[in-house]
Amino acid sequence: MKPLLLSLALVLSPAALAERPNIVLVLADDLGYGDLACFGSKDVQTPNLDRFASEGLRFTSCYAGHGNCSPSRTALMTGRTPTRVGVRDWIPEDSPVHVRRSEITIARLLQQSGYATCHVGKWHMNGEFNQPTQPQPSDHGFDHWFSTQNNAYPNHHNPDNFARNGTAAGKLEGYAAHLVADEALHWLDGRDKARPFFLYVCFHEPHEPIASDAKYTALYPHEDPAYSAHHGNITQMDDAFGRVMRKLDELNLRENTLVLFTSDNGPAITSQHPYGSSGPLRDKKGSLWEGGIRVPGIVRWPGKTAPGSVSDEPVCGVDFLPTMCAVAGLQQPNDRVIDGANWLPVLQGGKVERKTPLYWHFNRAAGEPKVAMRIGDWKILATLDKVPPARGNDITEQTERDFKEAALKDFMLFNLKDDIAETKDLAGSQAARLAEMKALLEAKYAEVVAESPMWPAWKFTGAEGKRIEWPDYVKKKKAAPGKKP
Repeated sequence: MKPLLLSLALVLSPAALAERPNIVLVLADDLGYGDLACFGSKDVQTPNLDRFASEGLRFTSCYAGHGNCSPSRTALMTGRTPTRVGVRDWIPEDSPVHVRRSEITIARLLQQSGYATCHVGKWHMNGEFNQPTQPQPSDHGFDHWFSTQNNAYPNHHNPDNFARNGTAAGKLEGYAAHLVADEALHWLDGRDKARPFFLYVCFHEPHEPIASDAKYTALYPHEDPAYSAHHGNITQMDDAFGRVMRKLDELNLRENTLVLFTSDNGPAITSQHPYGSSGPLRDKKGSLWEGGIRVPGIVRWPGKTAPGSVSDEPVCGVDFLPTMCAVAGLQQPNDRVIDGANWLPVLQGGKVERKTPLYWHFNRAAGEPKVAMRIGDWKILATLDKVPPARGNDITEQTERDFKEAALKDFMLFNLKDDIAETKDLAGSQAARLAEMKALLEAKYAEVVAESPMWPAWKFTGAEGKRIEWPDYVKKKKAAPGKKP
């Protein structure tokens, strides 16, 4: 059966279109669970996001769809476990990996139902960005886009790699967060006001290569300038977020706009900037432990979310498509597996009704676990008997075969309600529960692996690294004895 893809704008009256809520999705990059004041940070100043949280609902068990950036964004847009889609890791420039034209995004569904759509900021759903050889944001449902493939280069200051609707924007003046916010504000002012809108704002902060305005770094005096830069970068993003929220108020759009803020994965905590925080969670970006996939999540929908409310019901990036279909009164695609579920019942104090458990799959994950599943308070993890190199981005015939042939092993079991830090493996004492969850995990794993496409062999070019301009304090670290320059 083919999915419902006709334009509902043809059958909905102008009045009916106007009654549908606007949708704003704001995504931070490498922002950890413990990096916001409203999620417990004692070090970082995020006044706009703190205010936003006081006006809406905080999800304390909010998950990214993956432990890394490209797959996580793929999950948000498609409602599908990204490994199933074929996006299994971050996508380097020039890579053949991309979200294929056959995938149906929430942007496409909303656009075809009459919504005006806009993407600003980091795209990262293809390797051949702004080229006709792979789908671009416009091919996936965005009327207007002002985007980068991955990071802002040479860093967050005066980037030169944005494209606007297929045309290179050239070198820009300013910092990435505010350039992205400026574009969003400009689009909001000029949009077709007779139509509801979907605005997808993807900030680059606090992903490396970091560059922060002095007025933000000055808020964090420290002997290590990397500390000031990292924390200042989050406050820089928070300020840009506040500008977008104020524009909604200026245009009298607050009451009929659902705004969701979240992050694409846990904190990077790199050698250059080791200051992101997972809060009480284990590990960081790139991992399938909670610190790699549990992220801040805040939603505000006046009249639907109680100000200052909190929910610990698990929600995930794959839930965005089915939830927004429910918000806009659309049928979700029915010709393919949708892994997410509608979380609107949570706004009324209810629970998410899932047909399939929450699932994560990352063959190159940092640490031993490569596959994970959560059901209620319980989380099962497993390792693989064929593991690709820990570092490296080449695609080879061998790694593609190994992906298809690898089997699960070494199962671990944790009760997240009692042990949020995942310190007590209960696999030995919960035999019946382990067996039940293991069977579900193995079935899901086999299904996802079978559907995932195989990619042609490709040699990593390292194009990104050649374009980065690191700040002086990073250059000094890299040049220190024992470090590679």
